[in-house]
Amino acid sequence: MLNVSDDTISQSSLICNPELFFNRELSWLTFNTRVLNMAKDASLPLLERLKFLAIYGTNLDEFYMIRVAGLKRLYAQGMVEIAPDRLSIKDQLDKIQAYIHAEQVEVENLYGEIVQSLKNEGLFLLDFCELDALQKAEMRKFFEHFIYPIIVPIVVDSTHPFPHMSNLSFALALELESAGEIHYALIKIPSVLKRFIPCGKGVFVSIESIIAAFGEELFPGFSMRLYLFFRVTRNADIEIEEEEADDFLQVMSEGLKARKNGQIVRLEFSGKELFWADLFAQKSFFKDGNKEAYGGVDIYYSSGILNKGALWEIVEQKDFAHLCFKPFAPRKLYADCDLYEEIKKQDILLFQPYDSFDSVIDFITQAARDDGVLSIRMTLYRVGKDSPIVEALIRAAETKQVSVLVELKARFDEENNLHWARALEEAGAHVIYGLPHLKVHAKVALVIRQEGDSLRRYAHISTGNYNPLSAKVYTDISFFSANPEITEDVLELFHSLSTGLAHKTQLKTLSLSPMQIKPKILDLIREESAYGKEGHIILKANALLDSDVILALYEASKKGVKIDLLIRGICTLVPKLDGVSENISVFSLVGRYLEHARIYFFKHSEHVYFSSADLMPRNLMRRIELLYGLEKSALGSKLELILQTQLKDSHLYELQSNGEYIRVDAPSFNAQSFFETF
Repeated sequence: MLNVSDDTISQSSLICNPELFFNRELSWLTFNTRVLNMAKDASLPLLERLKFLAIYGTNLDEFYMIRVAGLKRLYAQGMVEIAPDRLSIKDQLDKIQAYIHAEQVEVENLYGEIVQSLKNEGLFLLDFCELDALQKAEMRKFFEHFIYPIIVPIVVDSTHPFPHMSNLSFALALELESAGEIHYALIKIPSVLKRFIPCGKGVFVSIESIIAAFGEELFPGFSMRLYLFFRVTRNADIEIEEEEADDFLQVMSEGLKARKNGQIVRLEFSGKELFWADLFAQKSFFKDGNKEAYGGVDIYYSSGILNKGALWEIVEQKDFAHLCFKPFAPRKLYADCDLYEEIKKQDILLFQPYDSFDSVIDFITQAARDDGVLSIRMTLYRVGKDSPIVEALIRAAETKQVSVLVELKARFDEENNLHWARALEEAGAHVIYGLPHLKVHAKVALVIRQEGDSLRRYAHISTGNYNPLSAKVYTDISFFSANPEITEDVLELFHSLSTGLAHKTQLKTLSLSPMQIKPKILDLIREESAYGKEGHIILKANALLDSDVILALYEASKKGVKIDLLIRGICTLVPKLDGVSENISVFSLVGRYLEHARIYFFKHSEHVYFSSADLMPRNLMRRIELLYGLEKSALGSKLELILQTQLKDSHLYELQSNGEYIRVDAPSFNAQSFFETF
């Protein structure tokens, strides 16, 4: 372990010392383990535990589609090191596989435990072979009427080549025999089919087991020797040559199609029968025939369920709502009132989901039907499929000037955003499809209203998306203001987005990345460092990765400043190192709600800051983000209360200097439950 004194450590040695940085990818894996720990928690309702298992699975899918795929691409290009921790790409890929393989048995056992407990509650997740005769007969009818007409059985031979398998597709592989000869076959399971088929009250049958039960009937003259299920994961990162894009909308559409055909990076199998090796070799899935090649495909065998994200189908069963958390009714502070009159009186700060997201919806819907409103401007990043906000904008575009930046590069929301962008444009709104080489991640809206002989501006700034569904489960800060200094900055931001010059813009009251937020945060850290042991910094974010911010925190720690970091996910800073970070504590809170707000506190600053930006290079230097400071004597005190309350939570995990996360030993207290009743 690193042990150096203040007089021997320098800024240059900090930068060059890999012991001062955890690996990003391995840090993310520990975060997903904390999600898995929620599924293990026997004090939670059973379907909530199943939900966290589903989240764990979908998280891992995205990790492979983006992060692992990216590492494999860099490895294939001959890259060796890419991060401050100096861990080679080969070592990272080795450690990732080892970590996931080690956790896999635990995941499978946990799934079996939860399924067994659900049986005791009258909810059965079964395979076809576990059904009684009547249930099997019912599933045969379902197969004949709803599955057989749309599946495509394929014998793989010279005239029927191995079919294309799109990203996250799921299929049944079979080894067949006819006249003493071995043949291979596939049955692709269409994504339009549900994964779990209801079979009477409380009984759900996995669709793959139904197809396997009748699979042999699809190949007359053949007998089935072996079968297994498999799932394909491909590189899903879209690469766009923005400089060459004459029509960005068309380029993004083509990119979405290409995502389905990216390089295969992972294959998951439901068993260890090895007949698939000959079958898959015909498709040349493996680089140079080597399935273990670092630039090729990672193989995982499972005795449990593939595609754990499909468990959401069970979690959402309304007949078993008693096995979920009790519904929470958020506070509706400004219901049945003229929201604009309230904002005119004073700035408003909401903490969602404890404060209702309805106020944000009302901010736009009231503006859409207000004859006095002349203009509405917004940024849209992730808004969901059935968005009342976008529908209000479409209506408003008939009579008002509506300008919307729709970020088409919002990963895995590209298709949905394309839909809304086209709908808004058809309605007459002015639509901006993002900026070249930058993502617009700032969440901001501006309404301009005619009031008497003057125009008044109203702004909304948030850490979260304009998505009513995620707003029920994400904790975020939402701020409304008619302060001319703030609204002038917001107007300047929207003008800079329209001209494409936002990356060069500097605001007066707000801070805007890439020009202002990182220097502002570094200055705030340095200013607090001057107070030594009297100083205190609390930073709450989803991730801490930026090396310059980490080095500044190390320097502050060396001067005695107490630093508490509430980092939900990835953290590459190493705490509790003698002579470097002994005054830094790193905590992670994973609970019923996804901690999504970014709040930055400095004891001797007059303000507490909230932001759309995490402490990552991409947010600080490659995105359009906003940061704003609220005076501690006013609304800033509420932000400080959030931080101080969460630091008391007994469900916190504390990061150790060896990279492990350990639950804190504290009196029983749940900060999220506290804010539900606060």
